[in-house]
Amino acid sequence: MSASQTTAPGAGAEQVEPAGLTGRQRLMLVAVMTGTFLSMLNDFIVNVATPAIRTDLNASFSEIQLIIGGYVLVYGLLLVLAGRLGDIHGHRKLFLIGSALFSIASLACGLAPNPAMLVVFRVVQAVGAALLYPQVLSILQISFTGKRRATAFAVYGATISLASVAGQLVGGLLVEADLFGLGWRAVFLINVPVGLATLALAAISLPRTRATVRPKLDLPGLGLLTVTLALLTFPLIQGREFGWPVWIIVLLVLAAPVLAAFLAYEQRRTDRGRFALVPPSLFRIRTFSAGNAIALIFFAGNSGLFFLLPLQLQNGLGHSALYAGLTFSPLAVAFGLGSMLAPRIQRKAGHHVLTLGYAVNVVGNVILLACVIVAGAGMTGLLLAPAMFVIGLGQGLGVSPLIGAALHDVPERDAGSASGVIQTLMQVGVAFGVAVIGLIFFTVLGSATDPASYSTAFTWALVASPVLSLASLLLVPVLAGKNREPAA
Repeated sequence: MSASQTTAPGAGAEQVEPAGLTGRQRLMLVAVMTGTFLSMLNDFIVNVATPAIRTDLNASFSEIQLIIGGYVLVYGLLLVLAGRLGDIHGHRKLFLIGSALFSIASLACGLAPNPAMLVVFRVVQAVGAALLYPQVLSILQISFTGKRRATAFAVYGATISLASVAGQLVGGLLVEADLFGLGWRAVFLINVPVGLATLALAAISLPRTRATVRPKLDLPGLGLLTVTLALLTFPLIQGREFGWPVWIIVLLVLAAPVLAAFLAYEQRRTDRGRFALVPPSLFRIRTFSAGNAIALIFFAGNSGLFFLLPLQLQNGLGHSALYAGLTFSPLAVAFGLGSMLAPRIQRKAGHHVLTLGYAVNVVGNVILLACVIVAGAGMTGLLLAPAMFVIGLGQGLGVSPLIGAALHDVPERDAGSASGVIQTLMQVGVAFGVAVIGLIFFTVLGSATDPASYSTAFTWALVASPVLSLASLLLVPVLAGKNREPAA
């Protein structure tokens, strides 16, 4: 790498770099954003196809749960490891390996002859997505500086929003269109040409970078962290399916002492001068610690809406999957707009762009709650559109600047590990939000199936969203600090 590329985040070189992206940076951004889109899309696209999968493959409900939950669980477990592997072996190499594996696994999923094989191939697909995804933030952090970095993170924020909404919309379109008689298989097979194109573009555009001092893989730390995440995420993902038995609660409780053991081990390893999987020094960086806390809470609050609204529209009110996907369109448009506006606001307001974003998000969630209370079972996508737009605008202003702020002061040698941590906490936040908000919803709903009961349960569960958004807003001063300068 050149000297400018090895400048630590926050160094003076950021102040003189022009805002426009170079040709190679544009290609690089297209490559990593396409990879981001694919990995995020597959968190959502399969949900819409599950009824068709169940009918075609004669799959049980538990197998369907594994097809969805297995992907999310394995994906979340591997993010920190994949980030550290990127620090060791190079982010370009891990991105290429992940893209290739994801494409191959997607083809296998699309050709799966039975539910068991589909579960296995979905796990392999999750491994590929987990290998490539943490490299994206590391590449953005290392390869872009100053205004160019702000632009890159804004595009990243818009991409994850588009993928989140497009998953349900594209899934509904593909299943309904039944292209070439493929039915549900099209939701997997569409990944193959796009994944291969991403692989080719990444091969020619991503820089061959490697840290001067290569970290070594911390296997005992990896084991402790994996057990911690498994104890935490498995109950959150599967708890509702099992009816929250005592043993699920015990697993959640056990996550705390195992996490404490992991942190103590990482500290001892660092004290002995050895590389840690997650260096404790990262959490002494105020922006990183505060950014991770906000990410956990903010994603928990907003994930509930993505989980509950399709359920309410389809199961409660009888609308189609396509209708549910289209209802999210105002949110997606506003998220993209907010992501594009965020860098301009950030140059003047610094990290307080997050204050604006989370305040707008709170207002949007309150408006949505008011609309739901007033409309009840007469709720329509058109009625919700203004509130969805405001929510999306707040999310757009609050996601990409948050990630950039959290990673801003992280040393380059730990970029992969730090990226893996924040993305893992986002996944945990999503799982936590779905578990808690879902618990409220199904507790209030009980065994009822009528639209009025669904609307009542939806209303009570929705209260959690503005509360968690408000908690994110209250944490922004910790991230911004008293004397934080506006970002370049």
